[in-house]
Amino acid sequence: MKAVVLARGKGSRMQRAAAAAAATPEQSRIADSGVKGMIPFRRPFLDYVLSALADAGCRQVCLVIGPEHDTVRDYYQRIRVPRRVEIAFAEQKEARGTADALLSAEAFAGDDFFLTVNADNYYPVDALRALASLDGPGLAAFRRAALLEQSNIDPARIRSFALLTIDDRGDLLDIVEKPDAGVDAGLGDRAAVSMNCWRFAPSIFEACRRIEPSPRGELELPAAARYAMRVLHERFRTIAVDGGVLDLSRREDIAEVERRLADVDPRP
Repeated sequence: MKAVVLARGKGSRMQRAAAAAAATPEQSRIADSGVKGMIPFRRPFLDYVLSALADAGCRQVCLVIGPEHDTVRDYYQRIRVPRRVEIAFAEQKEARGTADALLSAEAFAGDDFFLTVNADNYYPVDALRALASLDGPGLAAFRRAALLEQSNIDPARIRSFALLTIDDRGDLLDIVEKPDAGVDAGLGDRAAVSMNCWRFAPSIFEACRRIEPSPRGELELPAAARYAMRVLHERFRTIAVDGGVLDLSRREDIAEVERRLADVDPRP
């Protein structure tokens, strides 16, 4: 099984220091660079992400990075080469959104199905394994109540995540980015949330090429998935997940992520 890890991001939220954020000098230095996946918790956060993917059966992983991310290349090619996953790199020249980032990994994916995850999220292995076992495209549908109970993500942040509408068979009907208050209130804590944890077919690349930029000026994966469903007639199965995700998108996340990873031994 192949996996693509989106590690390009601008890191702007991480670079905006929070006065109360607790971090070691080394964690602060890496956070200042915006390369969130390399923030150390004994080992870089990316090591935990790669270890979870290996546990789920992924053996080939492509890291999508920027041209300035030589520290990531150096670490995985020279300093600590993973033993359980083979690492490839794809370069996104500019941070133009998640769909554009995925496009840079098209040569790596080839004609195969593959998982796609964020570099700043540590997902449950069971969710990754369930996605890997599907026979077609799909995504993890995280129940919001479980995310609130088991993640380090506050309610305000969770309410900003994309919401999913799912039919009785478990097929994805729609994905709503930046839901307004009316949509949010209508679904409440029973809502299913996307944490950008996907299994894609190669057809997703055509969808990524055909979508228009969002109001924020970015090419975004939810829009590409919607295009794949509505125009290319792809069927996305959902995996219901009653579990948490560790999120490292902000500097104030560092202390809690450190605490929760204290007993985890990453083995990428």
